Amino acid sequence: MRVGVVTIFPDFVKVIKDYGVIAQAVENGLIDIEIFNLRDFTTDKHKVVDDYPYGGGPGMVMKPEPFFRFFEFYSQKYGKPYVLLTSPQGRRLTNNFAQELASKEHILIICGRYEGIDERVSHFVDEEVSIGDYVLTGGELPAMVVIDAVSRFVPGVVEEESVKNDSFYNDLLDHPHYTRPREIEGLKVPEVLVSGNHEEVELWRRKESLKKTMLKRPDLFIKHTFDELDKKALISLFRELMSNAQ
Repeated sequence: MRVGVVTIFPDFVKVIKDYGVIAQAVENGLIDIEIFNLRDFTTDKHKVVDDYPYGGGPGMVMKPEPFFRFFEFYSQKYGKPYVLLTSPQGRRLTNNFAQELASKEHILIICGRYEGIDERVSHFVDEEVSIGDYVLTGGELPAMVVIDAVSRFVPGVVEEESVKNDSFYNDLLDHPHYTRPREIEGLKVPEVLVSGNHEEVELWRRKESLKKTMLKRPDLFIKHTFDELDKKALISLFRELMSNAQ
């Protein structure tokens, strides 16, 4: 998968390539992330990328000319990418949306700044994306969030089973996790996890996942499609509740 990012702060974004599983994915050739400095596509000696808005008002607006030059350069070098613009007006980034984007072979993310980007740049944009209903000082952090979320669905970046057990996969939150030591300051690991009974472990994990989703995200629980393991876990959970009530 090829990912491009155009920004006025390339050093800010490039750290996404330097750590964790994404760094490994880049090293292994699973993801190619290239970051471009928009100022390189200006023509004045001061490399100005913003100007005052027509009609007046506060703040500055990112000029269209550097973007137009950039897209001409980029399309000639790499062909047509699927272009995302980070924006609070965009489609909310969800697990399903990230999975959808991961099916694209080539995406390009535009990072806005100031009061926004000249509307004519939207001529190149396929979709706007938002990471939440709030405003940030720029699109660099959202771009990094998008890359991180999408990369998990690129085959080989992380284990497939790990992705399937993540929160929001199949509209469920993740189950609790434990590691050594077995006990710390009186707090113990649940016995089922050290029992060696894989079926019971799987049932316990699904039960805890359903319980957590019901309590913390009932909206997800309502959307969830229940399979056989879900039904067994709910029966087990109901029996526990009835036993505790007696």
